[in-house]
Amino acid sequence: MSLIPSTLFGGRRSNIFDPFSLDIWDPFQDFPFTSTAISAPRSESANETTAFVNTRIDWKETPEAHVFKADLPGLKKEEVKVELDEGRVLQISGERSKEREEKNDKWHRVERSSGKFLRRFRLPENAKLDQVKANMENGVLTVTVPKEEVKKPDVKAIEITG
Repeated sequence: MSLIPSTLFGGRRSNIFDPFSLDIWDPFQDFPFTSTAISAPRSESANETTAFVNTRIDWKETPEAHVFKADLPGLKKEEVKVELDEGRVLQISGERSKEREEKNDKWHRVERSSGKFLRRFRLPENAKLDQVKANMENGVLTVTVPKEEVKKPDVKAIEITG
């Protein structure tokens, strides 16, 4: 039996000590603070970053490449940006627009998220930054970062004398 709720990690286990993930988690994001004295001022970029924490991104490493897959249902490729920053950082960002409200509409429930999102991943040294490719199909963004081939050192037999 686990004492940590599974919802803390989005329903699946995650390595919170992963040095390559640069997510910013705000533990007080959904708390309804009524006093401005208790609630610390939050920057706009912090709100944008925490809004995207709910979006799932998988990162797998194959012998040939690092492959990132992000579920972005309802978004067009024009609404998503994939960038490489200084320091080997892959940045995926974009914006999901809020649905327009009509004057006579009566909403019963609003569960779909909207707003800006941002995720960053520090790429390892073996990533070929000049060959990154991105593809968006059926609401799934796939970013492929090829890896440099690791050359195995030549093993030279040394004759034993004596």
